[in-house]
Amino acid sequence: MTWSTPRWLVRAVLLASLTAGLWVALSHIQYHWDWNAVWGYRDIFIAGLGMTVYVSAGAIVLGLFFGLASGLASVSGNVWLTEMAALYVGAFRGTPLLVQILIFYFCVGVVIHVDSPYVIGTVTLAFFSGAYISEMVRAGVESIDVGQWETALSSGLTHRQTLFYVIFPQAIRRIVPPVTGQFVSCIKDSSLLSVISVRELTKAAEVVNSTTYKTFEAYLPLALLYLLLTWPLSHLTGRLERGIRNGTKSRPR
Repeated sequence: MTWSTPRWLVRAVLLASLTAGLWVALSHIQYHWDWNAVWGYRDIFIAGLGMTVYVSAGAIVLGLFFGLASGLASVSGNVWLTEMAALYVGAFRGTPLLVQILIFYFCVGVVIHVDSPYVIGTVTLAFFSGAYISEMVRAGVESIDVGQWETALSSGLTHRQTLFYVIFPQAIRRIVPPVTGQFVSCIKDSSLLSVISVRELTKAAEVVNSTTYKTFEAYLPLALLYLLLTWPLSHLTGRLERGIRNGTKSRPR
């Protein structure tokens, strides 16, 4: 019988080692630590955390809608929908998110008379995330064996019926893990909204740093708070991927 080290123990040892190494490294820096100066601004961090959750949640919901619509359009068989989806994905995946935020806020927002950085930021994040989700949906649908299409079409179903009732339900299991991972990226990408003065976590840390001049004390909690937000989703993504792998292995051939 072989004995394997429990996963939780390995993680605990690695985390403890990393924490100790970071502590030793920071202790050698000639720097006067003053957490009290930052603690007085904890309400700003809490408000920033709430805004990050609010903006990210809105972007995730909208991005999922945009991604599903674009992904299904790309495999719809309609040349107009396919080309529109390709143009959307190419434009938003081919340009930096920071550039998109600036264009939407200073150009598109002016044209459509929307000056709220929160609305502009949420929509921009949604379009950006939706482009990546679109490719995940397309890849998931195209990963289904072509025989499934041929069988369904030969039974009298239309292309649309085959896509929605036969292919897409099977593809969902393959799409969910990467889409969940994209949600993690969306939360982290929300930090770029600080450039248009959205008072999310990163902007909160910038305000605290500029007020207290305590850079380490301002930005270390920032990293921990982002980790607090993204860790559960990252863990969920890993569990979903393992579940799908195990389901595939146990499927009778």
